Amino acid sequence: MPSKPPPTYPTEHRVLSAFGERLRLARRRRKLTSITIAERAGIARTTLYKAESGDPGVTLGTYMRIMAALGMDKDFEHLAADDKVGRTLQDLALTPTSKRKSATSTASRT
Repeated sequence: MPSKPPPTYPTEHRVLSAFGERLRLARRRRKLTSITIAERAGIARTTLYKAESGDPGVTLGTYMRIMAALGMDKDFEHLAADDKVGRTLQDLALTPTSKRKSATSTASRT
């Protein structure tokens, strides 16, 4: 396991930071301390702080444990649930060849 996570792009960093902030706000809305959530999640308090700040070195399993400790584990099931690009690509591959060829040849004539 690498000692340092690979660098992240600015957009990825913003997404992780926003996610961490949402976790922190969820904890605070529930009036739970960082010690309580860290104990329930089975992680160190410093790891919780890293997750809440959007540190890219925090593992996905750790985020899952934090969400479970907050009672938000069902939300985890919504991640990457709707693959619009993949479905579009799949639908294109399932389209009969004759229809694709006729559509392509019709488009090239115009």
